[in-house]
Amino acid sequence: MENSVQELIKIVIVEDNKYMREGWTTILDFAPDLLVLNAFESCEEAFDSDEISKANVVLMDIELPGMSGIEGVKYLQKEYPELIIIMASVFDDNKNVFDALCAGAVGYLMKKVSPEELKKAIRDAYEGGSPMTPNIARKVIKTFHQPAANDEGEQLKERELEILAELAKGKSYAAIGEEVYLSVDGVRYHIRNIYRKLHVNSRSEAVSKGISQRLINPDLSE
Repeated sequence: MENSVQELIKIVIVEDNKYMREGWTTILDFAPDLLVLNAFESCEEAFDSDEISKANVVLMDIELPGMSGIEGVKYLQKEYPELIIIMASVFDDNKNVFDALCAGAVGYLMKKVSPEELKKAIRDAYEGGSPMTPNIARKVIKTFHQPAANDEGEQLKERELEILAELAKGKSYAAIGEEVYLSVDGVRYHIRNIYRKLHVNSRSEAVSKGISQRLINPDLSE
């Protein structure tokens, strides 16, 4: 039984790859309960259109010309808080996943998702779910299984939290030293302790874990 027009899930696609854009549009428009209002190459084009205000769901890439998909999510959450946003990306690293979810996306799919999985994800999101490609869901769950940074004996000190926040801004060791009044060697010493306590081996891992464990504000990493 076909749904009535009033029951159609109305979708806007934001994806800079022409073939991906056309492929998703074809896949979704063939479903009787889904309707692609329009597909855009960039956030700027989409936000200038009338379709955004009519959509139920936005399927958005992360790496876009101009405004990034994550910035796009933040804008949409502010302007259209009821809009459902699903990220679709080739990136499965922790930072992109958590930045997207923290920005307000309700789902995160890898672009290799099958046509049936894509349609199901949009329906699930519309019905209140949070669709994620299995390996992305595992990453999210895994953060709850990792040793907490505030375990006994492993809590980050105030100075270490301050330096972690500066790391998230992309600053060099020298710039961090100037900000917190430490020598470069002093900064390096504290960063070694941060890595040890968070069980990580790099700046990006430290920032991702700091965000996922809510030790620092995700907006700092912009």
